[in-house]
Amino acid sequence: MYKKIFAAALFISSYTVSFAQQIKIVDKPIVFDTTRIRLSLEYLKNRHGLVKSTPTIEPKIIVLHWTAAKTFSSTFNAFNTPKLPDGDRKDIASVSSLNTSSQFLIDRDGTIYRLMPENYFARHVIGLNYCAIGIENVGSRDFPLTPEQLAANEALVRYLTAKYPIEYLIGHYEYSRFKNTPLWKETNPNYLTGKDDPGKDFMEKVREDLKDLNLKGVPQQKNN
Repeated sequence: MYKKIFAAALFISSYTVSFAQQIKIVDKPIVFDTTRIRLSLEYLKNRHGLVKSTPTIEPKIIVLHWTAAKTFSSTFNAFNTPKLPDGDRKDIASVSSLNTSSQFLIDRDGTIYRLMPENYFARHVIGLNYCAIGIENVGSRDFPLTPEQLAANEALVRYLTAKYPIEYLIGHYEYSRFKNTPLWKETNPNYLTGKDDPGKDFMEKVREDLKDLNLKGVPQQKNN
């Protein structure tokens, strides 16, 4: 059943892309089998306090990332397995064995790959997975993102905001600023990891070029 839903969702998304906007997206799905479905539903329940029958989200936030890897293939292979490899990512494995992933992955040349239907659940940002679409970019602090990736991110954000009620656009390094806001859903208040992706300079460029969309950044914290 889920294979049929997945195929139908990809077909509809591809049709929407070609019909609505001139943006090229290559579908290259990671494994989304019964194990990943089960672990996603468990994560939604145990980490976000949401009981659902399908591993789907209602997107409100777009989160930009970098992979900390130098190739598309190494990142794709890392995301492809439904479970975290034994002994890998001990900082996050303690709360769930669900592997990390994202809805999109952008290669160095700006090619946009869709790894799953856009409204499927992916584990990529603590506290916000249930409402966040993740865009991963092949690169790191020492392997800066390219002008082609910048253009691809901007085109993809425009596509997604035209399709979904997106309110926020943030870099991964900003995610913890949502703690103590209504959007934050994480059952363990101490579960946080330090992030610096996709770099402040990259986010500044993206925001400047997309300022006409009037997307929010991090929420303003109230003074006590």
